[in-house]
Formats: sequence, C-alpha cells, structure tokens
Amino acid sequence: MSENQHLTNSSLYSEDLAPVSADKRSWTTWNYAALWISMSLCIPTYMLSSSLIEGGMNWWQAILTIFLGNSIVLIPMILNGHAGAKYGIPFPVFARASFGTMGANIPAILRAIVACGWFGIQTWIGGFALYQMLRLWIPALETLTPIFPDSWGLQTGPAICFFLFWLLNMYVVYLGVDSIRKLLVFKAIFLPVAALALLLWALNAAHGLGPILDTPSKFATRSDFFKFFFPALTGMVGFWATLSLNIPDFTRYATSQNAQIKGQLYGLPTSMTLFAFVGVVVTSATTIVFGTTIWDPVILAGKFDSKVLVSLAMIAVAVSTLATNIAANIVSPANDFANLAPSKIDFRKGGYITGIIGILIFPWRLIADPSGYIFTWLVGYSSLLGPVGGIMIVDYYFIRKQTLAVDDLYNSQGIYRFTKGFNHKAIWALLIGILPNVPGFLTTIKVVDATAFPGWISELYHYAWFVGFGISGLMYYILMKKK
Repeated sequence: MSENQHLTNSSLYSEDLAPVSADKRSWTTWNYAALWISMSLCIPTYMLSSSLIEGGMNWWQAILTIFLGNSIVLIPMILNGHAGAKYGIPFPVFARASFGTMGANIPAILRAIVACGWFGIQTWIGGFALYQMLRLWIPALETLTPIFPDSWGLQTGPAICFFLFWLLNMYVVYLGVDSIRKLLVFKAIFLPVAALALLLWALNAAHGLGPILDTPSKFATRSDFFKFFFPALTGMVGFWATLSLNIPDFTRYATSQNAQIKGQLYGLPTSMTLFAFVGVVVTSATTIVFGTTIWDPVILAGKFDSKVLVSLAMIAVAVSTLATNIAANIVSPANDFANLAPSKIDFRKGGYITGIIGILIFPWRLIADPSGYIFTWLVGYSSLLGPVGGIMIVDYYFIRKQTLAVDDLYNSQGIYRFTKGFNHKAIWALLIGILPNVPGFLTTIKVVDATAFPGWISELYHYAWFVGFGISGLMYYILMKKK
C-alpha cells in the first residue's frame, strides 16, 4: 500500500494510518493481556468499584456488577478488533467503511471528546494528589480566599494544584510522547505495589476480611437495588466504551485473531475485577474505620498521619497519573483533532485542544460524588458511543460480511465515498440511536424537570449504551438493506 503512489498522495493516507503489513504484526496473546492489565491498574478503576460501595452495594454486588459490565463490553471489543487483526487498519480507517471517507470523522471526534473528558478527570486526580501533599507542608493552602463562584464547587487551593498539574501535562505534550516512556515503566511498578499496600492496610485496620464482607447492602428492597444496578451496569460498560470502538488501533498489530481474542479475554475482565476488588475492600474498610465511606483513594491517603508517607504516596500517584494520562488520553484525541486539518493542526496543537476541553468539562464536579461519576459521566458518554459501536459492528458483520476493499478505504473516489464522503444512512442511524437517551440525560443533569417527559422515556437513559447500540444497529441494517 505504501508503495502505491496514488494512495500515498491521497489526503486519506498517512504512514500512521496505513495498514500494518503481516511481517510487522508481532503482538501475541500475552501482549494483549499485558495491555489490559496496564490500562486497568489506574485510579479511575479503583474509584469505579468504590463508587458502587458508596452508592449502596455490598462487596459481592459491586464485584459482580463490574465483572458483568466488563464481560459485556468484551463482546464489541473482540468484534471490532477483528477488522484490525484481519486488515491491519486503525479505527479511523475502519470507520470509513460505515460512515464514509469523510463521515468517519464523526465517530472519531465523538471518541476524541470523551478522551478529553478522561484527560480532565485524570488531571484533576493528579492535581488533587499534589494538593493533598502540599497542604501538609503549607497549611495556608487550605484557607486561601475563594476566587471562583460557589456554583463551580471549586476551592482555590485545589484549583491552583490542578492548574499546575495541567501545565505539567501540557509541557509533556510539548516535549513529545517519547518523554513518557520511563513514567509508564514507573506506573507499571508502582500501582500494583500501592494497591497491595492499601489492601494490607484495609485488612489490618478492619481486623481482617470478616467485618468487610459482613457489611450489608444499603438497599432496603430489591426494587431499590435494581434502580441503582442497571445504570451502574451501563456505567461499567461505558467505562471502556471508547476502547471498544478504537480497539483496532491495537489489534492491527496482532499475530492472529486468536491472539487478540484470547489476550483480551484473559486480560480485561480478570484485571478489572481483581483491581476493583481492592477498591471494594478498602472502601468498605473506611466505613468501618472512619465511620464514613471514603471512595476517593487520594482523600484516603491524605488521612494518614505521616507527612513523609503521604507526600511520597501523593507524588507517586501524580507521576503514575501523568503517565496514564498522556498515554491513554492525549495521544488518541490529539491525532483525531490533527486528522481534521493535517496542514493546520499538528500533534502538539491537538494535545493543547485536548487540554483545554478537559478543563471545560469541570472534572472536579464529575467525580465529586458517585452519582456524578456514574450517572452523568459514564452513562452519559455511553449514550453517544453505543450507537457508533452498533453501526460499525452491523456494517462489518451483516453488510460487508467481514470483507473490506482496503484500497478504497484510502481512496476519496472509491466505494466508501457514498455521498461526497458521507454515508447519510449511518448518520441518520446514529442520531436515531442517540435521541431516546436525550430526555433521561437532560433530567439527570437537571436541565429540565423530571416530569417533563413520561417516566418510561426518562428510564431508557439507565440503559443508554444498550439502547443506543441496539437501535442504531437495527436502523442502520434496515436503511442499508433498503434500495
């Protein structure tokens, strides 16, 4: 492909987007398992499980919800990964088959905006870790004069540390991605050790697993439980909804289909569930030890007595968060933004755009409480990405029968041009799949009163990913089959 002159000169082609040749595909089952272990070991995973405990679940209900959610999202992960492993193409190129050579920018940008949100959340976690450390040495940081409106929910001290950590992220973007490699190695070593240390503390402080496992659910009735369970399950699916779309970016390097399937099967549900178990145990222990549930590990670490211990822990959290943030939440959206206008937006500018959007989502509000984290953030963006996944999977398996004309994916005049580069049937299917979840989202964020829509319509939002995936997939199939 790279030797084909008319394709290499095409605006749809670049070395980064080109198909990976068979002789350069070296990722084995272990590589994919290791990838998921690395991505699963992060502070948001811990907070994912602890938020379920704070929401009212007992330990086994939380673990089961997380295992089910990750087992469900594994299905589109493997299905979308098939095209990457078979043809060696990345996600933006794969999306051209269903959305068109230009229309593929729509799912790419939707994915990029979600990554910007994750960038903001991770940056807030890292900045708050710095605040937890600095306030021990500079107590005045806790009593600085408020400078933000009360409605923002943002104190001056944490805001300063957040901005400093944000600047550090932007400096790494300026230096380039290569500068983060050593930090990724540090993260891979530190986080498992830190998780084990927290687990041992919880077992010691709560006098064993017995009191933790005996902590009952807060739900009085089965109806109360399921009212929380279904949106929580949707949130668990939504946690990896982004990766379930752009997984071809990784599977394009697979030595075989077997490698990507087994690697993801072994790595995703197991590592997420095991690390989530740590979050469940530690969060349950905080209820026993402190009399209140502390679901944020950074706040928990800040309660330890030793200044030196807290400082070391917070520095380690900040560094590992920085490594995760750049690798997982900057590279992909920066390239997506750059792909919109290659002559005007380079990687650095794409990274800066990501950073600005990451601030504008007010990440401190999203993770201030479990309901914001699950019902607003995780469920909210799953309502956008579920429909995209439904369209791409239906197109590849039921319309294309797993057969793609690779050359035409890079040809603006090929079969995937549709109408001026846009497949309007895919766009209509996407909009139809998103629409049913809009009323529930608007009532959740309190833009409109809960009585503005019939109850059953608002309730659909609790199943946002599933509703969008099913409706968009079905509508796309009907529209594409219709002559």
